[in-house]
Amino acid sequence: MAPTKVVARYLDGRVLKGFAFDFFPNRVVFHISPVEAAPGAQAVEVSVSELKAVFFVKDFVGNAKYDDVKAFNSAQVIGRKMTVRFSDGETLAGTTQGYDRQRPGFFLIPADPQSNIERCYVVVAATTEVSNA
Repeated sequence: MAPTKVVARYLDGRVLKGFAFDFFPNRVVFHISPVEAAPGAQAVEVSVSELKAVFFVKDFVGNAKYDDVKAFNSAQVIGRKMTVRFSDGETLAGTTQGYDRQRPGFFLIPADPQSNIERCYVVVAATTEVSNA
């Protein structure tokens, strides 16, 4: 599996940016090689139960001043339109093809095509509301 740029956001506010090689939604742990780690350094084991979400990003810098659009502007939406509110108050809008309350998480594709987030794995336990948009 090729490395994927990810930003893991923990429930306690910590953020870990790096490359994930073994993330699968049905696993309880995966590993991230931090961006700032020295070549050959050991990857960090990440427990999904400690996370708010895993953001699969275009780049690690992003634009802190950019506020993702939380509305859908296209009639050609693939998947189910959803709005997610995390326990820390952050809200994301996007589409999913796999939301099930009984599962520990699901993937969300942002509604905003200009977002730095390509997709997000939402940890259901870290949400206060998941609703149809």
